[in-house]
Parts: sequence; structure tokens; C-alpha cells
Amino acid sequence: MADGALVSSETLVSGDNIGVRYGQRMVLDDVDIAVHRNELVTLIGPNGSGKTTLVRTLLGLEKPLTGTVTSASSLRIGYSPQSLTIDPTLPLNVHRFLKMSGVRDTNKLREMLEKVGAPGISNHEIRMLSGGEQKRVMLARALLRDPDLLVLDEPTANIDVHGQAGFYDLIRTIRDEWGCGILLVSHDLHLVMSATDQVVCLNGHVCCSGKPDTVSQDPAFLELFGEAASSVAVYSHRHDHHHA
Repeated sequence: MADGALVSSETLVSGDNIGVRYGQRMVLDDVDIAVHRNELVTLIGPNGSGKTTLVRTLLGLEKPLTGTVTSASSLRIGYSPQSLTIDPTLPLNVHRFLKMSGVRDTNKLREMLEKVGAPGISNHEIRMLSGGEQKRVMLARALLRDPDLLVLDEPTANIDVHGQAGFYDLIRTIRDEWGCGILLVSHDLHLVMSATDQVVCLNGHVCCSGKPDTVSQDPAFLELFGEAASSVAVYSHRHDHHHA
């Protein structure tokens, strides 16, 4: 567990015996998962393993064939998608994009950009931002909902390795300071395994789950990810220094 993180017993969302079928194909089968307050849960698995389907099911966007999804009462969810598709003919700057969250206070919008490490870009057009800047803007928009549960789909896709490390530091800080639960979907094994509290390894079913150091040694994890898994080193990231 990351330094200073105390997982609450409050379950924000859980899925029990989740099964989802598309046509004749069983995409998910007998999947159990839970996210608690103050907990960072990472969902990993190869392409086509059902990660997105499971997230959509937990968010109520997919109806499971079997099993049940249970959410905390009055649960507020902030969601950051994998990517944004902006019409190049649409002049949409960061300020206007953030206002689409329902928050209109200019000072609050500016403060949120500063919190996610993207100050001074309110008037920049979304489509002209770098990949890392777009990710931080999408995170800011999700946080403007003051979420109990933050769902991040591939939050470091199209970001270089140095930027990924900084982004995961930011995510852990959000968990600690906001006290929210975080469900993160990713395939970045090295950084994810060092940043998370719980790992769920998915490939249509739950291959293995638990603490990162346990999962990283599980035969199912090693078989699924092969050579990439064998080089994963799980470490505790100490917060006694600052990142540039």
C-alpha cells in the first residue's frame, strides 16, 4: 500500500459473479471486484480481456447477464476516458470544456487546473494540447464532480515514461487528499504495480487479484504477461522528495 493510505471499510462499488455476453461470446465470466474508499484498484489485462466492459458494467452502462452490481448510496462518480475526440472545426478551449462539468466559477476552474499540474492553459484549445496536458484536463473535469469514486481509463496512454511517473504520483495524492476510491484501467505494468493498492488481473475472468507484490509472483499473472511480467519490480514509492 502507498505511504499514508488507509483503506476505508466503506465499499463504493462492487460486482459479484459478473457475466456479460456479446452474441455467442462470453466477454466476462464470474468476475468479482470491489473498490473501497481511500483505495486505488488497478484493472490490468491484455487487449480484449474485458476491462472496458467491466468498467461500463460497474458504471451501470452495461447490463450483466449474470451477477449483481452494488453501489454506495448517492455515489458521485468522476470519469476520465481514455481519449478525447475533438472536431477540428470546433473551437473549444480548456475553460469552456471544464464548464461542461456544470461548474461555472472561473476561480474554481483555475484552481482545479493548478491542482492537477496544468496551470495557465485555460484559454488553450483542447485539440492543441499535448497528450499529457489533455489527460490532466480530463482529470480536472472528473474531479470537478467532487467524486467519491474516480474512474480512470488508461490515464497515461500517449504520455512518455517520465510523464507517466508524475501522473501516478498525482493520482495517489488525489486518493490521499480527497479520500476517494479510484478504479484505474491500465496496461503499464511497471508503474502501475508500484502505484496501486490492489491489482485485479482480468482475461475474461479474474486470473488473480490482491496486493501488487503478491500478484506479480502469481503464476497466472506471469503466464498472461510473459516476458513483460518477469521484469516487473514492485517497490514502495517514498514521498520524501519532490518531482521536477
